[in-house]
Amino acid sequence: MVKLSVMAADVEPGTIIGRLHRQEEKIIEESGITYAFLRSGAFMQNFINFFGQTIKNQNAFYLPAGDGKVSFVDVRDIAAVVAKLLTKNNGNRGQQHENKAYDITGPEALSYSQAAEIISKEIGKKISYVDIPEEDARKAMKGIGMEDWLIDAIMELYNIIKAGYASQTTNTVEQIIGRKPTSFAQFVRDYSNSFN
Repeated sequence: MVKLSVMAADVEPGTIIGRLHRQEEKIIEESGITYAFLRSGAFMQNFINFFGQTIKNQNAFYLPAGDGKVSFVDVRDIAAVVAKLLTKNNGNRGQQHENKAYDITGPEALSYSQAAEIISKEIGKKISYVDIPEEDARKAMKGIGMEDWLIDAIMELYNIIKAGYASQTTNTVEQIIGRKPTSFAQFVRDYSNSFN
């Protein structure tokens, strides 16, 4: 079994989301099923799924993340690693990955301002990152019907980013599938229609 988890799921006391994932990991560990945990940071695809509308309509996206850097990972790279783990884990060749946990990231850590610059360059129009106050972010999330515990969990993650604790990069993608992880610029090129 391959479970997608979050970075630092095993850190105590950890984050709200980390503790939830660690509970799931423990259930898998105790089941006796052979497993691998992929602990990722933020997905590059969040720029489409969560920020895409304002990027298209306002040429901007709004987050309470300060200037902290994030090691964004392309979910296509995660999928490639999962496929390799599931198809090469039969016989002796793949046993090195059994009952292991891997942090999985993209090739570099970027601030949201740097991400906005890359998007701007790749799609040919100015996109801005607007660092908003936590209070405004909380009001906006509440306004779309998010529950308080989830708002707290998301704000906890943005505070970790602000503090500079989300910038770790790993070589997991290259180690397992034999190629470098997708760069943020390549991701934007591949999905440029989603930003225009």
